[in-house]
Amino acid sequence: MILSDFDLWNYIRSRRLVVDPFREDVVRENGLDLRIGSQIARLKPLSKVFDVHNDDVRDFYDIEEGESFVIKPGEHVLLHTVEYIKLPLDLMGFVNLRSSYARVGLMIPPTIIDANFEGQLTIELIGGEFPVKLYAGDRFIHVVFSKLSSPVEKPYSGKYQRQRGVRLPSFKP
Repeated sequence: MILSDFDLWNYIRSRRLVVDPFREDVVRENGLDLRIGSQIARLKPLSKVFDVHNDDVRDFYDIEEGESFVIKPGEHVLLHTVEYIKLPLDLMGFVNLRSSYARVGLMIPPTIIDANFEGQLTIELIGGEFPVKLYAGDRFIHVVFSKLSSPVEKPYSGKYQRQRGVRLPSFKP
């Protein structure tokens, strides 16, 4: 079951779903609109093979801070949300790019938020056919929440739990 704005308000007011900082305008008809943070990680244009077992992923990214970012055509970047969220054991989320951004050619891969996840979201964004300038603080993703048939028995507690800012990929167990 996908939650409506009525259900989302109940989860937020009861603190079963935490959104911090919270603004009322993030609650939409069937999900939450979350905002772009002030940090971006850009993949470096390297020809070296990335070895997921042996290389340091930090060698393959440049991290920038700012109030705006230009996404180049075809570029893959990582952005984070301003909002820190905390999901209960009976909710999961589907992350979608807001349609206005998709209409200028930007894309994100399918992204799921697991039950019990807590932190700012790190989102991969892929550039379109022409450069696009984005601004920190603008709403850019829409998260649709689905109530699970029962609370999870094995809650998320992985390596991205409680992340803040852009979190680079981790391949270590």
